[in-house]
Amino acid sequence: MIITREHRTRPYPLGVHVDGDGLVAAVYSETADAVDVCVFDESGRETAHRLQERSGHVFHGRIEGHGVGTRYGLRVQGAWDPANGLRHNPHKLLLDPYATAIEGELKGDEATFSHRFNAPDELNPTDSAPFMPRCVVTDRSFDWGDDKHPFVPLDETIVYETHVKGFTQLHPDVPEEIRGTYAGLAHPASIAYLVELGVTAVELIPVQQFAQDSHLVDQGLRNYWGYNTYGFFAPNADYSASGDGGQQVVEFKQMVKALHAAGLEVILDVVYNHTAEGNHLGPTISFKGIDNAAYYRLVEEDRSSYFDTTGTGNSLNVGHPAALGLIMDSLRYWVTEMHVDGFRFDLATTLTRQDGSADMHSAFLDLIHQDPVLAPTKMIAEPWDTQGYQVGGFPADWSEWNGKFRDDLRDFWGGADSRIGGVAQRILGSPDVYEASRRSPLCSVNFVTAHDGFTLADLTSYSLKHNAANGEDNEDGESDNRSTNSGAEGPTDDEAVLTRRDRMRRNFLATLLLSAGVPMILGGDEIARSQGGNNNAYCQDNEISWYDWSTADHELRRFTADLVALRKAEPALRPDWYRAAAAEGKSDEEEGSNATVWLLRSDGQTFSDSDWDDPRARSIMFVFAHRDGDTFALLLNAAANGVEFTVAPPLHAEWELVVSSDPGQRVSAPVSTLIVRDCSFTLLRSKRS
Repeated sequence: MIITREHRTRPYPLGVHVDGDGLVAAVYSETADAVDVCVFDESGRETAHRLQERSGHVFHGRIEGHGVGTRYGLRVQGAWDPANGLRHNPHKLLLDPYATAIEGELKGDEATFSHRFNAPDELNPTDSAPFMPRCVVTDRSFDWGDDKHPFVPLDETIVYETHVKGFTQLHPDVPEEIRGTYAGLAHPASIAYLVELGVTAVELIPVQQFAQDSHLVDQGLRNYWGYNTYGFFAPNADYSASGDGGQQVVEFKQMVKALHAAGLEVILDVVYNHTAEGNHLGPTISFKGIDNAAYYRLVEEDRSSYFDTTGTGNSLNVGHPAALGLIMDSLRYWVTEMHVDGFRFDLATTLTRQDGSADMHSAFLDLIHQDPVLAPTKMIAEPWDTQGYQVGGFPADWSEWNGKFRDDLRDFWGGADSRIGGVAQRILGSPDVYEASRRSPLCSVNFVTAHDGFTLADLTSYSLKHNAANGEDNEDGESDNRSTNSGAEGPTDDEAVLTRRDRMRRNFLATLLLSAGVPMILGGDEIARSQGGNNNAYCQDNEISWYDWSTADHELRRFTADLVALRKAEPALRPDWYRAAAAEGKSDEEEGSNATVWLLRSDGQTFSDSDWDDPRARSIMFVFAHRDGDTFALLLNAAANGVEFTVAPPLHAEWELVVSSDPGQRVSAPVSTLIVRDCSFTLLRSKRS
């Protein structure tokens, strides 16, 4: 076929796009012999269109007479040679890696596997199309009006990690027909709640199109968390109230626009470290059949196997331009087309392993750093994978989930032997982690709980996990998740235990919201959301995971909202740089910082070197001051008995009580000593004005 100049197409952008009265398509593959775009009509009949042009490793061409709403997939001709990393199989309908909408659900039939179950090296000739979802060509236009990124500064950011479905599935003020959807999260009742709580950003656990694991479906369970992506440009259609034929894209944009109008940022939890295709025994959904070795890291000495640092069977090949290009194009798409404000990267360390070892000067990090679209957005790393723990190892313009904050605060409040020095470091923004590389506390995303593990209510109620509903004999999830419950197992009518739990929940929320860094609240912790002791509810798309608004602890919610408001109003409680040097007697002017801190023992004296390492030390006092605000004294007592604090002299007016986890706490001026009861905190203020 001769293609005239006026009908030639370009090899970029990749994917399938509307062009006049037809479509243009471009697919990357170094190893394919030919690529067909297969269009499906309303009856499901398939018509293949061979891409006739090739530029470098990109097959491209034009398909006349089709436009928005076209359902399609790919078939790729090429060698089947698993021993050499080649897994082409034209009998498999493949999803376009750049599809912006996906209709239908992947079905777990043997037909979707390129190999036979009983012979992994033998090609499976069964057509997979009846069991595969379809890509949908979408309309890129949308009326964004005056929408703009809120660009909330990091020192003012308070992240709320939540689930699109779980947040509204049982919400009584959200219309039933849109509960559990993007539209539900955009509903005025949802937004009003978030605004009243005071958070500045919602971090949505995965909303890119993900697969349902067949072994879960067979047990009547579902992948609820969504860490099993196969569509990096497509919003998950299950969360759409309006349909999955492209409507999910519009509904997602409407959600972002509504959240932005309320001043709320949208951060996506993204899973670029692996895909839903698994290892050599996994299904062929897209990448394996297009160019297996370009998209996945293969074991050099056995190219039929996958190099895996994610625990899922495969790792994306971030040392290859095709895989890196996919990630970068996807990120830019979500910023430019969908208007999101930032990303939290699941197992981010894997993305730096272009040669096997973690590399903080990797191509992935360098590309993001220099990209003008991505540079202004919030970048948050989960700084570990199955092969390494890299907290403190990411570049200065990244923030990180600080697992040390979680662990040290749980140990402190839970009564485990721990160094008081570790707690002090966490509350000061982890200078022991970040200061040596001249990174600020804002690199630390502080959290006590997250989607993975106990909720705060369960952390303070259960000593043991209760994961039987997951179908793995309670052997999944963390065996020792640093539970801080030392009372009865599970809910109880014992008033003393309830009171202690109530204090412990407030202790955690307070230390989270009064620490330097960027606080992240697990959605529902502020209302004491319980999962019945399940600390690995990844497969519980039901009442175990959904927010039960009918049992919400509104007193705890008000407590949280008050602390959030206090943090936002007082610069001394959200410093953007370290203040630890002030503890050595240097002034804030000498250190070039607006903020100053003093760390004191309960007797009002400074800590000696031996004090910091004393595992029996269970109390500490912080005094926070700022040139432009009030001074605060934070008194923490994790001991099993009350402790008398000798309170530091006030810098301004006499100390007054702001908040305490002990409802019986009283303060009468002038204050020189104050008893803080067991497992409690108290916050005092000395007003500048």
